Amino acid sequence: MKHFEVDRPTRQQLFSFLTSIKAALCAVFLVFAVVAGTGQAEAQSYRFSSVTIEGNQRIEPSTILSYAGIARNETVSAGELNDAYQRILASGLFERAELVPQGNRLVIRVTEYPTINRIAFEGNKKLKDEDLEEFIKSRVRQVYSPTQAERDAATLAEAYAQNGRVSARITPRVIRRSDNRVDLIFEVFEGGKVEVQRIGFVGNRAYSDRRLRRVIESKQTGLLRALIERDTFVEDRLLFDKQVLTDFYNSRGYVDFRVTGTNAELARERDAYFVTFNVQEGQQFRFGEISTVSEMNGVEAEPYHDALKVRPGVVYSPTLVESSIARMERLAIKNGVDFLRVDPRITRNDRDLTLDVEFVLTRGPRIFVERIDIEGNTTTLDRVIRRQFDVVEGDPFNPRAIRQAADRIRALRFFSDVNVNAREGSRPDQVVIETDVEETTTGNVSVGLSFSTNAGPGVALGFSERNFIGRGQSLNAQIAASADRINYNLGFLEPAFLGRDVAFGLDFALQQTNSDNSLFDTTIGTFRPSLTFPVSENGRLGIFYSAAYEDMSDYNGVSGILQSEVNQGDLWTSALGYQFSYDTRRTGLNPNAGVLLAFGQEVAGLGGDNEFIKSTGRLVGQTTVMNEDVTLRAILEGGAIEFKKGQNSRFLNRFNGQVIRGFEPNGIGPSENGELLGGDYFAALKLEADFPLGLPDEYGITGGAFYDVGSIWGIDKRNATGVVSSTGFNDRHVIGFSIFWSSPFGPLRMNFSNALKKEPGDIEQVFDLTVKTEF
Repeated sequence: MKHFEVDRPTRQQLFSFLTSIKAALCAVFLVFAVVAGTGQAEAQSYRFSSVTIEGNQRIEPSTILSYAGIARNETVSAGELNDAYQRILASGLFERAELVPQGNRLVIRVTEYPTINRIAFEGNKKLKDEDLEEFIKSRVRQVYSPTQAERDAATLAEAYAQNGRVSARITPRVIRRSDNRVDLIFEVFEGGKVEVQRIGFVGNRAYSDRRLRRVIESKQTGLLRALIERDTFVEDRLLFDKQVLTDFYNSRGYVDFRVTGTNAELARERDAYFVTFNVQEGQQFRFGEISTVSEMNGVEAEPYHDALKVRPGVVYSPTLVESSIARMERLAIKNGVDFLRVDPRITRNDRDLTLDVEFVLTRGPRIFVERIDIEGNTTTLDRVIRRQFDVVEGDPFNPRAIRQAADRIRALRFFSDVNVNAREGSRPDQVVIETDVEETTTGNVSVGLSFSTNAGPGVALGFSERNFIGRGQSLNAQIAASADRINYNLGFLEPAFLGRDVAFGLDFALQQTNSDNSLFDTTIGTFRPSLTFPVSENGRLGIFYSAAYEDMSDYNGVSGILQSEVNQGDLWTSALGYQFSYDTRRTGLNPNAGVLLAFGQEVAGLGGDNEFIKSTGRLVGQTTVMNEDVTLRAILEGGAIEFKKGQNSRFLNRFNGQVIRGFEPNGIGPSENGELLGGDYFAALKLEADFPLGLPDEYGITGGAFYDVGSIWGIDKRNATGVVSSTGFNDRHVIGFSIFWSSPFGPLRMNFSNALKKEPGDIEQVFDLTVKTEF
């Protein structure tokens, strides 16, 4: 390896050379700095004596100058020139802009956004074009804005997400056309529905997951996913579910209940959600001491306390408190006491888990209803909405009565949205009730298929309108036909006859059967007007008139009784009747139990050919046990028909249906030569239970068991030509098992029966299948 050495003089020369280069670079840098500084100083300001605008086609030059904000012969800095450029772009009218100073002249070059020639959607199948157009703000013949198109795409994606398609993607595209026009195309990828695969609850002890899943609106994916939309995931629905869960627990005494959290976890494949509600139940409380005091001069507490129905020991419910207050306030109006308000003061007793309630009668503020404004009803008449209010202009204002009126308006099911609010009127002591509604469809056309082990396959065509021409009236018509039967029905109902809480109904029916599956042909026509009105909080009374035409013909049997009845030909029946019902299943003290009592009579003889009194009654009691997972039900029903002496009942008047399970319709009762005749009396007791089978909820399958006891008996034997049997009360006993399935074809029920006790000539039915659906 060679070594080179640099002697001292050479190092000195190198140092001098580097020093010279450094000095030269500094000099060059200084020159450039001076030159650059001079140029920057010159670019700091401009003065334009003229402005030229290029590229505009639709936009007037004055409009562009107004956005620029640059005046002639005024000094303009570079920053102000940049601000002018930003203002022109921010107008949203131009795709590109350029500001070019040329001496004392400023040239503004713009490229205008095109106008929208056409808006189209591609790839959408689940939502129609007209539905999607309602969500976007871009419009034909308006200036195209990429920003607005992107916002429209995001809005459309959100609309699909509300329909359970969170993976939907919307991409806006433009197709250039002549004359600076574009077609705006939204390319839609809808994706599949993201379903709720599983709904679970954490922290619940009193009620099972299965019971709570029946409460909420969201549903798990099941066999009905093609027909039911509630198994798709909608985030807003979870807020409603939280509220109904709270109401459910509160109505059962769990006053401390709250939903501590809701977790909706999307599966890795993004095709399903797993929803979990975290709940805190707390303890169940009951009513403790119930008292009423009056702080209003001249008003005694005792009459109002006597009006209460809630008693100590009953499971606490805010609904019961509200109904008690409403009952007291109605009593005050009846007694002519205005502005009475009931303030419930609740004392909590944690030791014995009771809530003492003291109802305090006080005088409320002297505020009157100035007027009731109604908006948004394009079809429904004002009076239909107004009659849901118990107050009119000039009445004392009661916030609770207004809330109840809002609930009644929602219960009409005429509107998709109802908002009722009170605001201050023309004076501080007056309020204006503002009612804003949004109409929804109220008509329905249905095509139904049915199958029964008794009648075989059938078809039904129907039309119904529950808000006929906006008057709140109901109109329905139906034709149902099977192999040996055809029914025509037409019904009309005016729920507020003469502006009062009286329902006026008109019903027409025509039924015809042939002898393919029976011993004779029948024709029955009925005309029935009726009036129904409340007689108590839970009781309703209906009175009606009935005119009926009945004909039996083409008999091909061997019964002397039936032959004599067919020989009578067609007969007319003119009758008056009433029907009373008492139902606590919705308004009783116990949300898990209820009683229905129905009793009615029909008196014929006001003209016509028949004179009789026909009485029917039905008593139903129902309750839930085992944390509401099991429903127990008992039904007791019976009937009797008594003809005037000298007259006989006919088959069409007698009781001949399926009064208990396990036997065919007209399968028990008196018979002659083996032909069943029906009877003048019937009685039945039915005990049944509905319960889960332990199968996954998504199968929609539950079970039931029943035990029926009943009989049909009693007949006039004067025209008999053969042996008549079973004329007396002979009870039949049936035990059975039911399977309920929410199938894709509709609610399906299968009964498997075994007659423990029967009579000779009875027609058993060991299996019964009933299914009906509409599409």
